[in-house]
Amino acid sequence: MTSWRDRFNQISGKSRFVVCRLFIHLAGAEVAPLLGVLNRAAREAVEADGDLQILGEGLVEICQNLLQYDTYWQSAANEGDVFWDEGEAGDYVNELFTDSAERYLSEPDFSQSSHGKDEPLSLPVTRNLIVMITVAYEGEVPVLESDLANLSALKEGLKTLINLHYQEKLRAIQVHFSPAQLGDELTNDQLLLNFPELIPL
Repeated sequence: MTSWRDRFNQISGKSRFVVCRLFIHLAGAEVAPLLGVLNRAAREAVEADGDLQILGEGLVEICQNLLQYDTYWQSAANEGDVFWDEGEAGDYVNELFTDSAERYLSEPDFSQSSHGKDEPLSLPVTRNLIVMITVAYEGEVPVLESDLANLSALKEGLKTLINLHYQEKLRAIQVHFSPAQLGDELTNDQLLLNFPELIPL
């Protein structure tokens, strides 16, 4: 339902910007391969230096993989806001970026080699994985502006993100994940402490 402010801004011709963040929690030893997909996309994003086309291609790959792993989805959450000023929308994107990056083990470290001489050959495999996707777009996308904490809505939300990339409607894309690399572990206690907004699916 549109507010009087939305209607006024539509009449005055102002652009509508939406910033939203999606949390997906997957559980099970089988989710570890997703970390490889996420790390590759993160590495490419760093090298792309903000190129939205490359970031979008990474987002599409991540969303497609998440959809394939839907049997491991445990909980989810989403949040967002509508802005009529691009600068304010950008500030909110930065705010969500900082918050996501500060969540437990959500920043991959590409400066160090992943395999040291003294490290064991077998690494512990995390049973929990959180993926945090933040996007900004111009216009109105009802699918992403509703509660996504149920299976069918979440699937539609991920498919919609893919479509927004191909329609070239995304203005900002960020992906964080916890733990950030193979060998790190996100325990059930850490999950509850660092991601309290999650709702069981």
